Amino acid sequence: MTPDAAPRGRARHPALVTGTVMLATILYSIDWTIAVVALPHMQGTFSATQDQISWVITSYIVASAIMIPTAGWLSTRYGRKRVFMTAIVGFMVASLLCGTADSLTAEVLSRILQGASGAFLVPLSQSIILDTYPPAEQGRAMAFWGIGAVMGPVIGPTLGGYLTEYFTWRYIFYINIPFGLLALAGCAAFVPETVRDPRRRLDMFGFVTLALGVGMLQMMLDRGGQLDWFESNEIVIELWLAGLGFYLFVAHVLTTRAPFLDPRLFANRSFTVGIVFVFVYGFITVPPLVLMPPFLQDLRGYPIDTVGLLQSPRGVGLLVAMLLGGRLTGVVGPRKLIAFGLACMIVSSAAMSRWNLDVGAWPIIWTGFLQGVGAGIILVPIQAIAFPTLEPRQRTEAASVFNLVRSIGSSIGVSIALTLFTRTATMSRARLVEHINPYNELLHYESVARGVEIGTTAGLAEVEREIVTQAQLFAYVTDFRLLALAAVAGLPLLLLAGTRQRSATVDNPTD
Repeated sequence: MTPDAAPRGRARHPALVTGTVMLATILYSIDWTIAVVALPHMQGTFSATQDQISWVITSYIVASAIMIPTAGWLSTRYGRKRVFMTAIVGFMVASLLCGTADSLTAEVLSRILQGASGAFLVPLSQSIILDTYPPAEQGRAMAFWGIGAVMGPVIGPTLGGYLTEYFTWRYIFYINIPFGLLALAGCAAFVPETVRDPRRRLDMFGFVTLALGVGMLQMMLDRGGQLDWFESNEIVIELWLAGLGFYLFVAHVLTTRAPFLDPRLFANRSFTVGIVFVFVYGFITVPPLVLMPPFLQDLRGYPIDTVGLLQSPRGVGLLVAMLLGGRLTGVVGPRKLIAFGLACMIVSSAAMSRWNLDVGAWPIIWTGFLQGVGAGIILVPIQAIAFPTLEPRQRTEAASVFNLVRSIGSSIGVSIALTLFTRTATMSRARLVEHINPYNELLHYESVARGVEIGTTAGLAEVEREIVTQAQLFAYVTDFRLLALAAVAGLPLLLLAGTRQRSATVDNPTD
Protein backbone atom coordinates (compact mmCIF):
# COMPACT_ATOMS: atom_id res chain seq x y z
CA MET A 1 0.00 0.00 0.00
CA THR A 2 1.24 3.51 -0.82
CA PRO A 3 2.26 5.44 2.26
CA ASP A 4 -0.12 8.00 3.63
CA ALA A 5 0.61 11.70 3.45
CA ALA A 6 3.57 12.78 5.55
CA PRO A 7 4.12 16.26 6.94
CA ARG A 8 6.83 18.39 5.40
CA GLY A 9 7.77 19.88 8.77
CA ARG A 10 6.55 21.12 12.11
CA ALA A 11 4.19 24.09 12.04
CA ARG A 12 5.82 27.37 13.06
CA HIS A 13 2.74 28.54 14.98
CA PRO A 14 1.29 25.44 16.67
CA ALA A 15 -1.15 27.38 18.86
CA LEU A 16 -2.66 29.13 15.83
CA VAL A 17 -2.84 25.82 13.96
CA THR A 18 -4.70 24.30 16.90
CA GLY A 19 -7.15 27.19 17.07
CA THR A 20 -7.79 27.05 13.33
CA VAL A 21 -8.53 23.34 13.09
CA MET A 22 -10.50 23.41 16.33
CA LEU A 23 -12.78 26.12 14.92
CA ALA A 24 -13.39 24.08 11.77
CA THR A 25 -14.12 21.00 13.88
CA ILE A 26 -16.64 22.90 16.00
CA LEU A 27 -18.51 24.06 12.90
CA TYR A 28 -18.89 20.52 11.63
CA SER A 29 -19.79 18.95 14.97
CA ILE A 30 -22.38 21.64 15.79
CA ASP A 31 -24.28 20.89 12.60
CA TRP A 32 -24.91 17.33 13.77
CA THR A 33 -27.44 18.60 16.30
CA ILE A 34 -28.16 22.28 15.61
CA ALA A 35 -30.94 21.49 13.14
CA VAL A 36 -32.82 19.17 15.49
CA VAL A 37 -34.66 21.91 17.39
CA ALA A 38 -35.47 23.75 14.14
CA LEU A 39 -37.17 20.78 12.47
CA PRO A 40 -40.74 21.80 13.45
CA HIS A 41 -40.19 25.26 11.95
CA MET A 42 -38.62 23.79 8.80
CA GLN A 43 -41.49 21.35 8.55
CA GLY A 44 -43.92 24.25 8.39
CA THR A 45 -41.84 26.15 5.85
CA PHE A 46 -41.63 23.18 3.47
CA SER A 47 -45.11 21.77 4.25
CA ALA A 48 -43.44 18.42 4.95
CA THR A 49 -44.52 15.40 6.96
CA GLN A 50 -42.61 14.21 10.01
CA ASP A 51 -41.03 11.41 7.99
CA GLN A 52 -40.01 13.75 5.17
CA ILE A 53 -38.43 16.42 7.38
CA SER A 54 -36.29 13.80 9.14
CA TRP A 55 -34.25 13.57 5.93
CA VAL A 56 -32.70 16.92 6.86
CA ILE A 57 -30.85 15.07 9.63
CA THR A 58 -30.49 11.68 7.94
CA SER A 59 -28.92 13.06 4.76
CA TYR A 60 -26.21 14.90 6.72
CA ILE A 61 -25.32 11.86 8.82
CA VAL A 62 -25.25 9.39 5.92
CA ALA A 63 -23.21 11.67 3.64
CA SER A 64 -20.68 12.27 6.43
CA ALA A 65 -20.34 8.59 7.25
CA ILE A 66 -19.75 7.65 3.61
CA MET A 67 -17.09 10.31 2.99
CA ILE A 68 -15.06 10.08 6.24
CA PRO A 69 -13.01 7.04 5.12
CA THR A 70 -11.84 8.84 1.96
CA ALA A 71 -9.94 11.50 3.94
CA GLY A 72 -6.72 9.46 3.99
CA TRP A 73 -6.64 8.85 0.24
CA LEU A 74 -7.55 12.44 -0.66
CA SER A 75 -4.91 13.95 1.62
CA THR A 76 -2.26 11.63 0.18
CA ARG A 77 -3.22 12.33 -3.42
CA TYR A 78 -3.86 16.09 -3.25
CA GLY A 79 -2.26 17.27 0.00
CA ARG A 80 -3.85 17.53 3.41
CA LYS A 81 -3.96 21.33 3.59
CA ARG A 82 -5.57 21.62 0.16
CA VAL A 83 -8.24 19.04 1.01
CA PHE A 84 -8.89 20.69 4.38
CA MET A 85 -9.38 24.14 2.82
CA THR A 86 -11.57 22.72 0.07
CA ALA A 87 -13.71 21.03 2.72
CA ILE A 88 -14.17 24.34 4.56
CA VAL A 89 -15.19 26.12 1.35
CA GLY A 90 -17.60 23.32 0.45
CA PHE A 91 -19.09 23.41 3.94
CA MET A 92 -19.66 27.18 3.76
CA VAL A 93 -21.24 27.00 0.29
CA ALA A 94 -23.50 24.17 1.41
CA SER A 95 -24.47 26.15 4.54
CA LEU A 96 -25.49 29.10 2.37
CA LEU A 97 -27.54 26.80 0.15
CA CYS A 98 -29.19 25.22 3.22
CA GLY A 99 -30.21 28.65 4.49
CA THR A 100 -31.64 29.82 1.16
CA ALA A 101 -33.38 26.57 0.19
CA ASP A 102 -36.99 27.08 -0.92
CA SER A 103 -37.99 23.42 -1.05
CA LEU A 104 -37.37 20.27 0.94
CA THR A 105 -35.56 18.68 -2.01
CA ALA A 106 -33.13 21.60 -2.21
CA GLU A 107 -32.63 21.49 1.56
CA VAL A 108 -31.83 17.78 1.61
CA LEU A 109 -29.43 18.05 -1.35
CA SER A 110 -27.67 20.97 0.36
CA ARG A 111 -27.39 18.97 3.58
CA ILE A 112 -25.84 16.09 1.62
CA LEU A 113 -23.21 18.48 0.25
CA GLN A 114 -22.68 19.94 3.72
CA GLY A 115 -22.19 16.53 5.32
CA ALA A 116 -19.93 15.28 2.52
CA SER A 117 -17.72 18.39 2.73
CA GLY A 118 -17.60 18.59 6.51
CA ALA A 119 -16.80 14.88 6.89
CA PHE A 120 -13.11 15.57 6.18
CA LEU A 121 -12.74 18.28 8.83
CA VAL A 122 -12.60 16.05 11.92
CA PRO A 123 -10.14 13.31 10.78
CA LEU A 124 -7.88 15.77 8.96
CA SER A 125 -7.82 18.21 11.87
CA GLN A 126 -6.96 15.34 14.21
CA SER A 127 -4.02 14.24 12.08
CA ILE A 128 -2.89 17.87 11.70
CA ILE A 129 -2.72 18.22 15.49
CA LEU A 130 -0.82 14.94 15.86
CA ASP A 131 1.76 16.10 13.31
CA THR A 132 2.03 19.60 14.77
CA TYR A 133 3.18 18.53 18.25
CA PRO A 134 5.84 16.08 19.47
CA PRO A 135 4.53 13.00 21.33
CA ALA A 136 5.22 14.52 24.76
CA GLU A 137 2.79 17.38 24.00
CA GLN A 138 0.19 15.51 22.01
CA GLY A 139 -2.05 14.72 24.98
CA ARG A 140 -2.52 18.37 25.87
CA ALA A 141 -2.94 19.37 22.21
CA MET A 142 -5.53 16.67 21.57
CA ALA A 143 -7.42 17.87 24.62
CA PHE A 144 -7.82 21.30 23.04
CA TRP A 145 -8.78 19.74 19.72
CA GLY A 146 -11.25 17.45 21.46
CA ILE A 147 -13.09 20.48 22.84
CA GLY A 148 -14.16 21.25 19.30
CA ALA A 149 -14.99 17.65 18.47
CA VAL A 150 -17.27 17.05 21.45
CA MET A 151 -18.53 20.53 22.38
CA GLY A 152 -20.39 20.97 19.10
CA PRO A 153 -23.17 18.42 19.79
CA VAL A 154 -23.53 19.88 23.31
CA ILE A 155 -24.03 23.51 22.31
CA GLY A 156 -25.74 22.76 18.98
CA PRO A 157 -29.33 22.34 20.29
CA THR A 158 -29.00 25.39 22.56
CA LEU A 159 -27.60 27.60 19.82
CA GLY A 160 -30.13 26.30 17.32
CA GLY A 161 -32.97 26.99 19.74
CA TYR A 162 -31.91 30.60 20.32
CA LEU A 163 -31.39 31.35 16.62
CA THR A 164 -34.70 29.76 15.66
CA GLU A 165 -36.61 31.44 18.48
CA TYR A 166 -35.29 34.98 18.06
CA PHE A 167 -34.40 35.07 14.33
CA THR A 168 -35.35 32.28 11.92
CA TRP A 169 -34.26 28.69 11.36
CA ARG A 170 -32.21 29.80 8.34
CA TYR A 171 -29.67 31.46 10.63
CA ILE A 172 -28.60 28.08 12.05
CA PHE A 173 -26.85 27.66 8.69
CA TYR A 174 -25.86 31.27 7.99
CA ILE A 175 -23.87 31.41 11.24
CA ASN A 176 -21.37 28.93 9.76
CA ILE A 177 -20.19 31.35 7.08
CA PRO A 178 -18.31 34.03 9.09
CA PHE A 179 -16.64 31.45 11.30
CA GLY A 180 -15.85 29.33 8.26
CA LEU A 181 -14.11 32.30 6.63
CA LEU A 182 -12.05 32.78 9.79
CA ALA A 183 -11.04 29.09 9.81
CA LEU A 184 -10.20 29.28 6.10
CA ALA A 185 -7.92 32.29 6.60
CA GLY A 186 -6.17 30.60 9.54
CA CYS A 187 -5.65 27.42 7.55
CA ALA A 188 -4.19 29.33 4.60
CA ALA A 189 -1.80 31.23 6.86
CA PHE A 190 -0.65 28.68 9.43
CA VAL A 191 -1.34 25.04 8.47
CA PRO A 192 1.59 23.38 6.62
CA GLU A 193 1.05 21.26 3.54
CA THR A 194 1.95 17.58 3.36
CA VAL A 195 3.93 15.70 0.73
CA ARG A 196 1.62 14.58 -2.08
CA ASP A 197 1.65 11.34 -4.01
CA PRO A 198 -0.13 11.95 -7.36
CA ARG A 199 0.31 8.28 -8.25
CA ARG A 200 -1.92 7.15 -5.37
CA ARG A 201 -5.01 5.64 -7.01
CA LEU A 202 -8.39 5.20 -5.42
CA ASP A 203 -9.44 1.63 -4.71
CA MET A 204 -12.89 2.17 -6.22
CA PHE A 205 -14.30 -1.26 -5.37
CA GLY A 206 -13.19 -0.89 -1.75
CA PHE A 207 -14.68 2.60 -1.52
CA VAL A 208 -18.02 1.60 -3.08
CA THR A 209 -18.46 -1.47 -0.88
CA LEU A 210 -17.52 0.41 2.30
CA ALA A 211 -19.81 3.29 1.32
CA LEU A 212 -22.62 0.80 0.74
CA GLY A 213 -22.11 -0.85 4.12
CA VAL A 214 -21.72 2.36 6.12
CA GLY A 215 -24.46 4.24 4.27
CA MET A 216 -27.05 1.49 4.60
CA LEU A 217 -26.15 0.92 8.26
CA GLN A 218 -26.62 4.62 9.04
CA MET A 219 -29.91 4.70 7.10
CA MET A 220 -31.16 1.67 8.99
CA LEU A 221 -30.19 3.11 12.37
CA ASP A 222 -31.68 6.53 11.65
CA ARG A 223 -34.99 5.36 10.18
CA GLY A 224 -35.52 2.13 12.10
CA GLY A 225 -37.39 3.76 14.95
CA GLN A 226 -39.80 5.55 12.60
CA LEU A 227 -40.54 2.43 10.54
CA ASP A 228 -40.85 -0.08 13.41
CA TRP A 229 -37.55 -1.71 12.55
CA PHE A 230 -37.76 -5.16 10.98
CA GLU A 231 -41.50 -4.91 10.46
CA SER A 232 -40.52 -2.61 7.57
CA ASN A 233 -39.29 -3.98 4.25
CA GLU A 234 -37.08 -0.91 3.84
CA ILE A 235 -35.19 -1.66 7.05
CA VAL A 236 -34.76 -5.34 6.12
CA ILE A 237 -33.37 -4.38 2.71
CA GLU A 238 -30.99 -1.85 4.27
CA LEU A 239 -29.77 -4.49 6.73
CA TRP A 240 -29.01 -6.96 3.93
CA LEU A 241 -27.29 -4.31 1.83
CA ALA A 242 -25.19 -3.18 4.81
CA GLY A 243 -24.14 -6.76 5.53
CA LEU A 244 -23.32 -7.36 1.88
CA GLY A 245 -21.28 -4.16 1.65
CA PHE A 246 -19.21 -4.93 4.74
CA TYR A 247 -18.64 -8.55 3.69
CA LEU A 248 -17.42 -7.56 0.23
CA PHE A 249 -15.25 -4.80 1.69
CA VAL A 250 -13.52 -7.07 4.22
CA ALA A 251 -12.97 -9.83 1.65
CA HIS A 252 -11.56 -7.29 -0.81
CA VAL A 253 -9.26 -5.61 1.72
CA LEU A 254 -7.76 -8.95 2.77
CA THR A 255 -7.10 -10.10 -0.78
CA THR A 256 -6.10 -7.02 -2.81
CA ARG A 257 -2.63 -5.50 -3.09
CA ALA A 258 -3.55 -1.82 -2.53
CA PRO A 259 -6.78 -1.70 -0.49
CA PHE A 260 -8.85 1.38 0.27
CA LEU A 261 -8.00 1.10 3.98
CA ASP A 262 -4.81 -0.49 5.25
CA PRO A 263 -5.71 -3.65 7.24
CA ARG A 264 -2.35 -3.38 9.02
CA LEU A 265 -3.91 -0.66 11.15
CA PHE A 266 -5.88 -3.33 12.98
CA ALA A 267 -2.79 -5.43 13.51
CA ASN A 268 -1.71 -2.67 15.90
CA ARG A 269 -3.16 -3.84 19.21
CA SER A 270 -3.20 -0.40 20.79
CA PHE A 271 -5.13 1.12 17.89
CA THR A 272 -7.65 -1.72 17.91
CA VAL A 273 -8.22 -1.28 21.65
CA GLY A 274 -8.68 2.46 21.09
CA ILE A 275 -11.26 1.72 18.38
CA VAL A 276 -13.24 -0.48 20.79
CA PHE A 277 -13.17 2.22 23.45
CA VAL A 278 -14.23 5.01 21.08
CA PHE A 279 -17.21 2.92 19.97
CA VAL A 280 -18.29 2.59 23.61
CA TYR A 281 -17.61 6.31 24.08
CA GLY A 282 -19.98 7.25 21.25
CA PHE A 283 -22.59 4.77 22.50
CA ILE A 284 -22.84 6.19 26.03
CA THR A 285 -22.14 9.91 25.57
CA VAL A 286 -24.33 11.00 22.64
CA PRO A 287 -27.80 9.60 23.59
CA PRO A 288 -28.17 11.99 26.59
CA LEU A 289 -27.74 14.92 24.18
CA VAL A 290 -30.77 13.65 22.26
CA LEU A 291 -32.88 12.66 25.27
CA MET A 292 -32.46 15.64 27.60
CA PRO A 293 -33.93 18.55 25.54
CA PRO A 294 -37.35 16.87 25.00
CA PHE A 295 -37.36 15.67 28.61
CA LEU A 296 -36.82 19.19 29.91
CA GLN A 297 -39.18 20.83 27.43
CA ASP A 298 -42.03 18.31 27.17
CA LEU A 299 -42.13 16.73 30.64
CA ARG A 300 -40.77 19.51 32.84
CA GLY A 301 -42.23 22.34 30.79
CA TYR A 302 -39.13 24.53 30.57
CA PRO A 303 -38.94 27.10 27.73
CA ILE A 304 -36.25 26.59 25.11
CA ASP A 305 -33.90 29.25 26.51
CA THR A 306 -34.08 27.70 29.99
CA VAL A 307 -33.45 24.27 28.48
CA GLY A 308 -30.25 25.69 27.00
CA LEU A 309 -29.14 27.07 30.36
CA LEU A 310 -29.85 23.77 32.12
CA GLN A 311 -27.80 21.95 29.50
CA SER A 312 -24.83 24.30 29.80
CA PRO A 313 -23.30 22.63 32.92
CA ARG A 314 -22.57 19.60 30.75
CA GLY A 315 -20.55 21.84 28.45
CA VAL A 316 -18.71 23.35 31.41
CA GLY A 317 -17.85 19.90 32.79
CA LEU A 318 -16.75 18.80 29.34
CA LEU A 319 -14.46 21.79 28.91
CA VAL A 320 -12.86 21.41 32.35
CA ALA A 321 -12.37 17.67 31.91
CA MET A 322 -10.83 17.98 28.44
CA LEU A 323 -8.27 20.47 29.71
CA LEU A 324 -7.45 18.36 32.75
CA GLY A 325 -7.38 15.17 30.69
CA GLY A 326 -4.64 16.55 28.47
CA ARG A 327 -2.47 17.32 31.49
CA LEU A 328 -3.18 14.13 33.42
CA THR A 329 -2.94 11.49 30.68
CA GLY A 330 0.85 11.37 30.75
CA VAL A 331 0.95 11.48 34.57
CA VAL A 332 -1.85 9.18 35.73
CA GLY A 333 -2.08 6.94 32.67
CA PRO A 334 -5.03 6.44 30.30
CA ARG A 335 -6.53 3.40 32.02
CA LYS A 336 -7.24 5.18 35.31
CA LEU A 337 -8.67 8.23 33.58
CA ILE A 338 -11.03 6.13 31.46
CA ALA A 339 -12.15 4.27 34.59
CA PHE A 340 -12.83 7.58 36.32
CA GLY A 341 -14.79 8.86 33.31
CA LEU A 342 -16.90 5.72 33.13
CA ALA A 343 -17.57 6.01 36.87
CA CYS A 344 -18.85 9.57 36.33
CA MET A 345 -21.17 8.33 33.59
CA ILE A 346 -22.42 5.50 35.80
CA VAL A 347 -23.16 7.73 38.79
CA SER A 348 -24.88 10.46 36.76
CA SER A 349 -26.99 8.07 34.65
CA ALA A 350 -27.98 6.03 37.71
CA ALA A 351 -29.08 9.21 39.48
CA MET A 352 -31.11 10.27 36.43
CA SER A 353 -32.83 6.88 36.35
CA ARG A 354 -34.46 7.80 39.68
CA TRP A 355 -35.96 11.11 38.54
CA ASN A 356 -39.66 11.90 38.68
CA LEU A 357 -41.81 14.72 37.27
CA ASP A 358 -40.92 16.95 40.21
CA VAL A 359 -37.17 16.81 39.65
CA GLY A 360 -35.67 20.21 40.36
CA ALA A 361 -33.02 22.26 38.62
CA TRP A 362 -30.17 21.23 40.91
CA PRO A 363 -30.24 17.46 40.09
CA ILE A 364 -30.37 18.37 36.39
CA ILE A 365 -27.38 20.69 36.81
CA TRP A 366 -25.08 18.40 38.79
CA THR A 367 -25.82 15.28 36.76
CA GLY A 368 -25.24 17.22 33.55
CA PHE A 369 -21.95 18.57 34.87
CA LEU A 370 -20.84 15.09 35.96
CA GLN A 371 -21.76 13.63 32.58
CA GLY A 372 -19.72 16.35 30.91
CA VAL A 373 -16.74 15.53 33.14
CA GLY A 374 -17.06 11.84 32.31
CA ALA A 375 -17.36 12.42 28.56
CA GLY A 376 -14.49 14.90 28.52
CA ILE A 377 -12.03 12.96 30.65
CA ILE A 378 -12.40 9.78 28.57
CA LEU A 379 -11.66 11.03 25.06
CA VAL A 380 -8.03 12.17 25.48
CA PRO A 381 -6.77 8.90 27.06
CA ILE A 382 -8.56 6.91 24.35
CA GLN A 383 -6.55 8.82 21.78
CA ALA A 384 -3.42 8.32 23.89
CA ILE A 385 -4.04 4.58 23.60
CA ALA A 386 -4.88 4.53 19.90
CA PHE A 387 -2.40 6.82 18.15
CA PRO A 388 1.11 6.98 19.70
CA THR A 389 2.25 3.59 18.40
CA LEU A 390 1.20 4.34 14.81
CA GLU A 391 3.63 5.56 12.19
CA PRO A 392 3.13 9.20 11.08
CA ARG A 393 2.14 8.09 7.58
CA GLN A 394 -0.79 6.11 9.05
CA ARG A 395 -2.28 8.90 11.12
CA THR A 396 -4.74 10.44 8.66
CA GLU A 397 -6.15 7.07 7.67
CA ALA A 398 -6.28 5.98 11.32
CA ALA A 399 -8.05 9.21 12.30
CA SER A 400 -10.66 8.55 9.58
CA VAL A 401 -11.34 5.06 10.93
CA PHE A 402 -11.34 6.36 14.52
CA ASN A 403 -13.99 9.01 13.80
CA LEU A 404 -16.06 6.68 11.62
CA VAL A 405 -16.28 4.13 14.44
CA ARG A 406 -17.18 6.87 16.93
CA SER A 407 -19.94 8.01 14.57
CA ILE A 408 -21.30 4.49 14.20
CA GLY A 409 -21.21 3.98 17.99
CA SER A 410 -23.13 7.22 18.47
CA SER A 411 -25.74 6.26 15.87
CA ILE A 412 -26.25 2.82 17.38
CA GLY A 413 -26.53 4.29 20.88
CA VAL A 414 -29.09 6.88 19.80
CA SER A 415 -31.11 4.33 17.81
CA ILE A 416 -31.25 1.87 20.69
CA ALA A 417 -32.16 4.62 23.16
CA LEU A 418 -34.98 5.98 20.97
CA THR A 419 -36.29 2.50 20.18
CA LEU A 420 -36.28 1.55 23.85
CA PHE A 421 -38.00 4.85 24.66
CA THR A 422 -40.79 4.25 22.13
CA ARG A 423 -41.35 0.63 23.11
CA THR A 424 -41.26 1.35 26.84
CA ALA A 425 -43.60 4.33 26.56
CA THR A 426 -46.08 2.30 24.50
CA MET A 427 -46.08 -0.68 26.86
CA SER A 428 -46.29 1.54 29.95
CA ARG A 429 -49.25 3.41 28.53
CA ALA A 430 -51.02 0.12 27.74
CA ARG A 431 -50.50 -1.10 31.32
CA LEU A 432 -51.72 2.17 32.84
CA VAL A 433 -54.82 2.34 30.62
CA GLU A 434 -55.94 -1.05 31.94
CA HIS A 435 -56.64 0.56 35.33
CA ILE A 436 -58.75 3.43 34.00
CA ASN A 437 -62.39 2.40 34.31
CA PRO A 438 -65.41 3.41 36.44
CA TYR A 439 -65.04 0.29 38.57
CA ASN A 440 -61.60 1.18 39.90
CA GLU A 441 -62.39 2.39 43.42
CA LEU A 442 -59.12 4.30 43.70
CA LEU A 443 -60.28 6.74 41.03
CA HIS A 444 -63.15 7.80 43.27
CA TYR A 445 -60.80 9.10 45.98
CA GLU A 446 -60.19 12.82 45.79
CA SER A 447 -56.48 12.42 46.58
CA VAL A 448 -56.14 10.24 43.48
CA ALA A 449 -58.67 11.70 41.06
CA ARG A 450 -57.86 15.33 42.00
CA GLY A 451 -61.23 16.53 40.76
CA VAL A 452 -61.03 14.73 37.41
CA GLU A 453 -64.29 13.13 36.27
CA ILE A 454 -63.46 10.17 34.06
CA GLY A 455 -67.09 10.00 32.97
CA THR A 456 -66.69 13.22 30.96
CA THR A 457 -64.82 13.91 27.72
CA ALA A 458 -62.71 16.60 29.39
CA GLY A 459 -61.91 14.26 32.27
CA LEU A 460 -60.83 11.46 29.94
CA ALA A 461 -58.62 13.89 28.02
CA GLU A 462 -56.97 14.98 31.25
CA VAL A 463 -56.41 11.36 32.29
CA GLU A 464 -54.95 10.57 28.86
CA ARG A 465 -52.45 13.43 29.15
CA GLU A 466 -51.39 12.23 32.57
CA ILE A 467 -51.02 8.64 31.37
CA VAL A 468 -48.88 9.68 28.41
CA THR A 469 -46.71 11.84 30.65
CA GLN A 470 -46.16 9.06 33.18
CA ALA A 471 -45.45 6.52 30.42
CA GLN A 472 -42.86 8.83 28.86
CA LEU A 473 -41.25 9.44 32.25
CA PHE A 474 -40.85 5.71 32.76
CA ALA A 475 -39.37 5.43 29.25
CA TYR A 476 -36.82 8.17 29.98
CA VAL A 477 -35.65 6.64 33.26
CA THR A 478 -35.39 3.24 31.53
CA ASP A 479 -33.10 4.80 28.94
CA PHE A 480 -30.98 6.41 31.66
CA ARG A 481 -30.70 3.05 33.38
CA LEU A 482 -29.57 1.47 30.11
CA LEU A 483 -26.81 4.09 29.73
CA ALA A 484 -25.61 3.40 33.27
CA LEU A 485 -25.44 -0.34 32.55
CA ALA A 486 -23.61 0.30 29.26
CA ALA A 487 -20.98 2.34 31.12
CA VAL A 488 -20.61 -0.49 33.65
CA ALA A 489 -20.13 -2.91 30.76
CA GLY A 490 -17.29 -0.74 29.50
CA LEU A 491 -15.21 -1.21 32.67
CA PRO A 492 -13.99 -4.78 31.88
CA LEU A 493 -12.60 -3.45 28.58
CA LEU A 494 -9.94 -1.67 30.63
CA LEU A 495 -8.22 -5.04 30.97
CA LEU A 496 -7.43 -4.84 27.26
CA ALA A 497 -5.52 -1.58 27.70
CA GLY A 498 -1.99 -2.16 28.86
CA THR A 499 0.24 0.37 30.58
CA ARG A 500 2.65 0.83 27.68
CA GLN A 501 0.70 3.76 26.26
CA ARG A 502 1.81 6.00 29.10
CA SER A 503 5.45 5.76 28.13
CA ALA A 504 4.55 6.04 24.46
CA THR A 505 2.98 9.39 25.12
CA VAL A 506 5.59 10.88 27.38
CA ASP A 507 8.95 9.26 26.95
CA ASN A 508 9.34 9.28 23.17
CA PRO A 509 10.71 12.74 22.40
CA THR A 510 10.80 12.46 18.63
CA ASP A 511 8.32 11.65 15.91
